[in-house]
Amino acid sequence: MDHPYVHLPAKAYWRQAISDVNALHLENIYEPRFQISKSTRVAAAGSCFAQHIGRQFKQRGYGFVDVEPPPPLLTPESYHKFGYDLYSARYGNVYSPRQLLQLFQRAYGELHPPGEFWFTGGRYYDPFRPSIEEGGFSTEAEAAVLQSAHLAKVREILPQTQIFVFTFGLTEAWIDADTGIVYPTCPGTIAGEFDPNRHRFHNFSFSEIIADVEAFISLARGVNPRMQFLFTVSPVPLTATASGGHVLPATIYSKSVLRAVCGELHQRHKFVDYFPSYELVASHPMRAVFFDPNLRTVATRGVEHVMNVFFSAHGGTALIADVHGQKPDASAPATAHPDDIFCDEEFLDGRRQ
Repeated sequence: MDHPYVHLPAKAYWRQAISDVNALHLENIYEPRFQISKSTRVAAAGSCFAQHIGRQFKQRGYGFVDVEPPPPLLTPESYHKFGYDLYSARYGNVYSPRQLLQLFQRAYGELHPPGEFWFTGGRYYDPFRPSIEEGGFSTEAEAAVLQSAHLAKVREILPQTQIFVFTFGLTEAWIDADTGIVYPTCPGTIAGEFDPNRHRFHNFSFSEIIADVEAFISLARGVNPRMQFLFTVSPVPLTATASGGHVLPATIYSKSVLRAVCGELHQRHKFVDYFPSYELVASHPMRAVFFDPNLRTVATRGVEHVMNVFFSAHGGTALIADVHGQKPDASAPATAHPDDIFCDEEFLDGRRQ
């Protein structure tokens, strides 16, 4: 009897694609909708896991857009402490699509929040990127000037970008009830003071996130009509949840909604692609082997595995050793340990595990 499930490729069957093979080496799990070459201009933003993506594009010689490179006098060891060499601009981690949308709305003058800087320990912090200047700024004027200069640089990203990569991190966020501004982290954790009458917890829904991403796409393609987008979901679980529930189901909810959003956008738009970094690390066939013992941070070999799958699909080679014992290319830069990745979320747990 003939039916649609006869003669499908092996990747379509669980037994052939998962059960009967080494789950750490899955064939055809990522088939790019559009190719990325060394000459493609790529920009990136997202949650802390996205730092690996930008770093790998640079290390492998791709055309990565970085409009705010580190100043010459700053040593490479200090780049990340001051928010440099992480993404395409010095905006720090961007955890939610609403935060991403508002960042570019502010840069293009579509959103005008009142000027506010957090004062903590005698220093001033930019509430939109409180972790990018270790120890904060000496004066409010200094913080304001650098914030304005930063937004001017953000405006330079979209015109020169061919593919915008965004890693979805969280559905949970903290919002200023008076202005609707989304913060990258809860006020009072890194800096600032928490005000229960002003700072409101919000867990974004599927429909809200879809609307935010569509608004960002519209803004970006309004500047650059041919721009394409590559979306992925961070495999890193929540450090803590303010939802009132247990952190495990809160994590599953968050990642499930974000993954569903990516799937919907992939179906809606031919200029949107999805890369399964979440599946390659956090899905149950992987048996948690790519996590550190705390079951939250992604181990070095997990990062290497994800990056090798991605770049191999785009015609590159595995420049770093992967889990199958492949020898590294001696000319390839060493991959940074996950400890070098800064996550604002870590401040939600006093132990910072």
